[in-house]
Amino acid sequence: MSGRVGDLSPRQAEALAQFRENLRDVLPSLPSQDDYFLLKWLRARCFDLPKSEAMLRKHVEVRKYMDADNIIAWEAPEVIKKYMSGGMCGYDREGSPIWYEIIGPLDAKGLLFSASKQDLLKNKFRDCEVLRRECEQQSQKLGKKIEMVLMVYDCEGLGLKHLWKPAVDTYGELLSMFEENYPESLKRLFIVKAPKIFPVAYNLVKHFLSEDTRKKVVVLGSNWKEVLQKYIDPEQIPVEYGGTLTDPDGDPKCPSKINYGGDVPQRYYVRDQLAQQYEHTVVVNRGSSHQVEYEILFPGCVLRWQFRSEGADVGFGVYLKTKIGERQRAGEMTEVYPNQRYNSHMVPEDGSLTCSTPGIYVLRFDNTYSYLHSKKVSYSVEVLLPDTASAQQIQKLGDRLSEVTLNHSP
Repeated sequence: MSGRVGDLSPRQAEALAQFRENLRDVLPSLPSQDDYFLLKWLRARCFDLPKSEAMLRKHVEVRKYMDADNIIAWEAPEVIKKYMSGGMCGYDREGSPIWYEIIGPLDAKGLLFSASKQDLLKNKFRDCEVLRRECEQQSQKLGKKIEMVLMVYDCEGLGLKHLWKPAVDTYGELLSMFEENYPESLKRLFIVKAPKIFPVAYNLVKHFLSEDTRKKVVVLGSNWKEVLQKYIDPEQIPVEYGGTLTDPDGDPKCPSKINYGGDVPQRYYVRDQLAQQYEHTVVVNRGSSHQVEYEILFPGCVLRWQFRSEGADVGFGVYLKTKIGERQRAGEMTEVYPNQRYNSHMVPEDGSLTCSTPGIYVLRFDNTYSYLHSKKVSYSVEVLLPDTASAQQIQKLGDRLSEVTLNHSP
């Protein structure tokens, strides 16, 4: 049995009755008390009563903390309202609201330098409440239960800047918040215009998603506009995404409904760095360098680094070794990320590199130009692997007219 209203096994029906009894003390504080709402939490925890109850009670506390009953009226800081991309626009053929996420123009670093993480989380919680209430209104309007949302992720422009660790960590928190507080609310999630780096980005965040959610992620091929129209009437799709919907002024992107983000002007910045924890610290002696080697076994992996120096600047570059098993000087290796001096004693540096070929990559901290001072450098380096399933499926897609669902590979 599906565990939905009208399709419950005797055991599931008994669990629902007991669940309602156990929650009598918090039912009045819930946004809904009907069977549809309670069954979401039971399905999310496979009808395990203690786990479902713990999940819902935690949600009640989150609602109090977020002042969820009044959050629609909450005014987000100006920088978030202007530059946090995404928005609700239209309904699918069954009446479910559609949410668009616009990844490429999103300036994650600018937002984190300009707004508190708490406000970013609260803004996303507010978005979720908007969608939940929209589902309620659609249910009343259509005379049938609407309880799920269709999402479209526009990944055009997804690049290395989006892999900045603090940004990925914050996005993970946003996904976790959605999973923990709005279970069984995602109908399907379409990925459109996915670039080659998508499997790496997806691999970084997929562990924040439940097994059920991962099964709903669908990467569309070059025929993505046609596929969207299978699920959404063209009149409900912005012209930008292959439909006929425009803003009242004729704008094909419907910016009154969908925010397209953009670079955050530095006048909004309230900080120029975020507190970082570094895994390694080394002293690079005067007139010398320090090399760190990482073996890349297959193309498409991404090297991601963060470092800071103390007291003065330090040089940094990335090289590919031409001889295995021995230390090489910079001039003997292939330079793949140009060596230059960074004022990392003033602002910590971070960066990343997509490794196009397998081999031994050398991250080199350069102090050869300093004849007087040693440099203390703290750094962290990670090798980001692509999600195998999505990498294979994107490769299969190419320009072929098809779609693929990402499975739940570990």
